[in-house]
Amino acid sequence: MITRADVEQAARRTAGLTRFTPVLEGDPENFPGPVWFKCEFMQHTGTFKARGALNRVLAAKERGEMKAGVGIVVASGGNAGLANAYAAAQLGVPATVFVPAAAPAVKVQKLKASGATVVQGGAEYAEAYQAAVKHARETGAIYCHAYDQPEIVAGAGVVGLELLDQTGGVDTVLVAVGGGGLMAGIAAAVEGRAKVVAVEPDTALTLNAALAAGAPVDVPVSGIAADSLGARRIGDIGFSVAVRVGVESVLVSDADIVQARSNLWADYRIVVEHGAAAAYAALTSGAYVPGVGERVGVILCGANTDPATL
Repeated sequence: MITRADVEQAARRTAGLTRFTPVLEGDPENFPGPVWFKCEFMQHTGTFKARGALNRVLAAKERGEMKAGVGIVVASGGNAGLANAYAAAQLGVPATVFVPAAAPAVKVQKLKASGATVVQGGAEYAEAYQAAVKHARETGAIYCHAYDQPEIVAGAGVVGLELLDQTGGVDTVLVAVGGGGLMAGIAAAVEGRAKVVAVEPDTALTLNAALAAGAPVDVPVSGIAADSLGARRIGDIGFSVAVRVGVESVLVSDADIVQARSNLWADYRIVVEHGAAAAYAALTSGAYVPGVGERVGVILCGANTDPATL
């Protein structure tokens, strides 16, 4: 179980290795209360995932688990691979990344440029995951899950601690959900201080379906944000934290996400990937309507995208 103490430990462990990303206040005339964008798309490698990756690799090294010359392995549609490759390079260990065949070319190119060994194949994340687990078992590499390991989740949660510090506190945090690592980390970080609203594409509703079923379940995955919010099921950690904290789930459509992403560019000159725009889409579509004076933080979690598609 992940708690604020775990997130605070991650903050100390990764201090000086991650960026303290800025917040930008939204135009006040557009909202019933203050809205802040947490600009985590400015993090190393372009997403929040560098935080969890660094925390995971550092913790493994501290415990003496890292096997010399073997390093780490991760399965990723792109962002987690980039983050773990970056963490490995910063800390001097090898990295192997398994990615689905459909991973965006821009992310695959960045992975190869990072020095990681890239293995591409399979139709979706689940197949890359199976191949990576087999690689870890056969080689002794440290497996870094894209979203469902304690240190990965705790590292991601540092975003929430920073948001509270930078704003003086918020009432609500809107965060996009795929596998649920970022949501769980933030929910643990702000527990008792703010509520968390999980924003999911209606074509990949991992948390929403799990809450309805009472447990994580497989869901069909498609849609414009599937490259970053394309997990087939919510992680066990994400589900347990969501239930403990009382995380709400709201759904947005592909059209909502596209419009929110376009609005971020038009209004703020912010370029994010579709998965990151999902959080803002909750506001622009009316899927989540804040009360008068409600203080809202919107996590803009990644920017590994093609600006030409704006």
